[in-house]
Amino acid sequence: MVPTPDKCFALLQENGVPQHVVQHSRVVHGVALYLCRALTRQGEELDQALVEAGSLLHDITKMKSLDIGEGHPQSGARLLSRLGYPQVAEIVRQHVVLDDGTYTGPVTEAALVHYADKRVKHTTVVSLAERFRDLTVRYGKTPSALAWLESLEGKTALLEKRIFHELPITPESLAILVHVE
Repeated sequence: MVPTPDKCFALLQENGVPQHVVQHSRVVHGVALYLCRALTRQGEELDQALVEAGSLLHDITKMKSLDIGEGHPQSGARLLSRLGYPQVAEIVRQHVVLDDGTYTGPVTEAALVHYADKRVKHTTVVSLAERFRDLTVRYGKTPSALAWLESLEGKTALLEKRIFHELPITPESLAILVHVE
């Protein structure tokens, strides 16, 4: 079972997600949906409804998790599993870090949401380099955190190459191609 976009917005409201996080999620949704449609035209088999729900709900517990010091991918996944959306929960669980093998295997719904989130700084589509500069400033407070972010940036760059390998567009053109409703 996958919630419709309208149901996703209702879930965000029911869970007290602040408007700035909803706006971020709308832009991540726009990027993920654009790439999903482009890859589907190239023959990839992706479930658009899962991409939509996962991208809209990826930060459903972010603010609550910050307040209590809990990882929001895991808490969001638990919430969505309890609500009867286990497939969406898996995407939300992986939106910060993909499972091993996902960076190099076929492009999945989880990989698209992960990548889209790494291309959106607040509500602006930016390059991976710019997004990781922002993440480093915000979260790179220790040598181990900096090393982790550097590793994640490298893995995400490999994912970007895989996503765009078959597409007639470049990562740089994504910002002007994505329209957010």
